[in-house]
Amino acid sequence: MITADRSALLTPVEPAEPVDEVDALTLGRRIRERRTARGMTLGELAAAIDRAPSQVSAIENGKREPRLSMLRTIALALGTTVDELLRADAPSERAALEIAVERAQRGPVFAALGLPAFRVAKTMSDQTLQTILALHHEIDRLHRERAATPEEARRANAELRAEMRARDNFYPELEAKAAELLEAVGHTGGPVSHQLVADMASHLGYSLHYVGDLPHSTRSVTDKRNGRIYLPTQQSPSRDSRSPILQALASHLLDHDEPASYADFLRQRIETNYLTAAILLPEQAAVRFLSEAKNLRRISMEELRDAFAVSYETAAHRFTNLATARLDIPVHFMKVHESGTIIKAYENDRVRFPSDALGAVEGTTVCRNWTARTVFDIEDRFSPWYQYTDTPSGTFWCTSRIEKAKEGEYSVSVGVPFEHVKWFRGRETPHRAVSRCPDESCCRQAPGALAEKWADASWPAARTPTSLLAALPTGTFPGVDQTEVYQFLEAHAPRT
Repeated sequence: MITADRSALLTPVEPAEPVDEVDALTLGRRIRERRTARGMTLGELAAAIDRAPSQVSAIENGKREPRLSMLRTIALALGTTVDELLRADAPSERAALEIAVERAQRGPVFAALGLPAFRVAKTMSDQTLQTILALHHEIDRLHRERAATPEEARRANAELRAEMRARDNFYPELEAKAAELLEAVGHTGGPVSHQLVADMASHLGYSLHYVGDLPHSTRSVTDKRNGRIYLPTQQSPSRDSRSPILQALASHLLDHDEPASYADFLRQRIETNYLTAAILLPEQAAVRFLSEAKNLRRISMEELRDAFAVSYETAAHRFTNLATARLDIPVHFMKVHESGTIIKAYENDRVRFPSDALGAVEGTTVCRNWTARTVFDIEDRFSPWYQYTDTPSGTFWCTSRIEKAKEGEYSVSVGVPFEHVKWFRGRETPHRAVSRCPDESCCRQAPGALAEKWADASWPAARTPTSLLAALPTGTFPGVDQTEVYQFLEAHAPRT
């Protein structure tokens, strides 16, 4: 659209440059519609404004943007006003169809398909144009919802991790959102109860509904039209029952739209998880608790977990938000599957995670000697595991704990460089390991004698995960069956 103040159009001053951001297609159709309504030919309008017919044709086809002085001359010749020609709406339903088809031809979908542009002729029926538009929209939808390649996902993860590192994983705007919501429901301290979370939902205009037929691919489903959040009647023992509610509310609070890309989806997930943790462990109270623990030199993820009645993983995540920005402690975090695969990771303390050529960490295998792996070998699963690890980039101390999920066991680890271990419980641990990774001889190659003995005498049958050969989940919300969600909402919507 033309962004200039329309009052300026009444002055005799002519701009030196063409008008910015003109909706050239709509403007051109308005000029054409007005010309034909007055029974003028293209040549007659061209003569009236002292321009060549080809110039007028280019303007009417949206291929040329007229100067304001020419626009005044055209309006005068057509017996109308500049304001009328600059209206944003199409002059007719047929014109709206033609404009939409022209825009589609100039968009990335047509370019990607290598299709030649065609002239939208008057002889083309409305049905033909509607069919072309429907096909274009479907191809565009398939492009947007296509399966993200592993390379796309890894690149998006690497870019987001770099941003998190640059910000020390601290987002003041999300902290402010959490504080505002907590204040609105009267939270004055202590763990955030399930009832208080329900009050938050009510404050934001949502009611909670527990159902037994929630779509299998979802943790919750939000009906924005009717202000309902649907949750499963059976809660997973490994998940906090408050989290799915807060995650649903977070998307509302953050005005999330449907993700336009896999990177957009990942960013929304990070923001949602951050805001959820910031509500469950409010910044002011959590910083006060951690500062006192630092002064006493006994920071502990277990004590942080217990103080705010959250899961160990949530406490560890939240610690990474506040450690550097509020306690001046650099930190790293890992969530590692029992297979050794890194599921999540964050660092700003110079630790070197394994990564691929794109700089992505998720999906790579962590060294067998790191705390995140050695913790799987201990017998006592109820006590925290502490370990020092000497690496090529320095010595790091980590605390780790094993948790269970439907995908199997995984470790959650928080670590700091040696010079900062003085603030933590467990610093006196005798457990120590050496990692030479990424040197292959560290843990990725079998010892020479063992390899020589068994290399030609073994044939393992791999337990290949089904996801190995599959693309990443498809859909606007990856992995979610939208048809199932829509059918669910239709079945549960209130009847009027």
